[in-house]
Amino acid sequence: MSKTKVAIIGSGNIGTDLMIKIMRLSNVLEMGAFVGIDPESDGLKRAERLGVPITAEGIDGLVALPGFDEIEIVFDATSAGAHKRHSEVILGAGKRMVDLTPAAIGPYTIPPVNGTANLDAANVNMVTCGGQATIPIVAAVNRVAKVHYGEIVASIASKSAGPGTRANIDEFTETTSQAIMDVGGATRGKAIIILNPAEPPLIMRDTVYCLCEEADQDDIRRSIEDMVAEVQSYVPGYRLKQAVQFEHIGSNRPLRIPEMAGTGQTEFTGLKVSVFLEVEGAAHYLPAYAGNLDIMTSAAMKTAEKIATRMHEGAAA
Repeated sequence: MSKTKVAIIGSGNIGTDLMIKIMRLSNVLEMGAFVGIDPESDGLKRAERLGVPITAEGIDGLVALPGFDEIEIVFDATSAGAHKRHSEVILGAGKRMVDLTPAAIGPYTIPPVNGTANLDAANVNMVTCGGQATIPIVAAVNRVAKVHYGEIVASIASKSAGPGTRANIDEFTETTSQAIMDVGGATRGKAIIILNPAEPPLIMRDTVYCLCEEADQDDIRRSIEDMVAEVQSYVPGYRLKQAVQFEHIGSNRPLRIPEMAGTGQTEFTGLKVSVFLEVEGAAHYLPAYAGNLDIMTSAAMKTAEKIATRMHEGAAA
């Protein structure tokens, strides 16, 4: 099968890392264009050196490129605010989109959880870096014991958070919280992001708390370990930082959960599961501490490869 041509909008950290991944690792995708708005950005200069067609005129420049007709899938690595117009233009041109912003216009997609569910959607949303790292764990617990409340804390190095990430903090928490429920299966979800200014920069760390029904702890542990192995198949630096922790919450000391207001269950009794993760990046573009970028771009590439394969299989049939 010939490779599927793709374009990336956004010449910052995420877009540049994704471009390099596609060029180095993908047997399915081929770079057709790299798009930015700053002609002096390192990403655009790097793309030009690598022989990738570029434009510094944003979405309008992409549409005007001679090879635009050959591009089948477009990644958006800009911002939630910019994505609305990008989506209208790209979908209007009959092409598919993989959205790496927290705009959440298309269905949420987490490869090891629902990676095949949205392959026919015109626009799929990759949630957030924190969502990609933690929602698989919520789903792993939920497939053994119903999760009533899932809370995630994503701690990333300040240096790995570019202008786009910083501009989308509110969208990050809202989109991730919603996806904890819609994809992870929790009744309620909460997301917190921490930009850690420590020097030297720390590798991405994620903590997942699940309040769930009582169940066999070994079954939950095995489900989590299986899910970690599945994520590691495309993000080798993804790992458990320590053993999964369990705590029984009895009726004599129930937990009060304000976030559960409206569900009729503001006091919880059952099992608390705590999972501690570390995500080390592959350092394709940024240092290894930027695991938050690595898991996002890896998930986006994996999803686009599945979409491309599905598109060409359908055409062949």
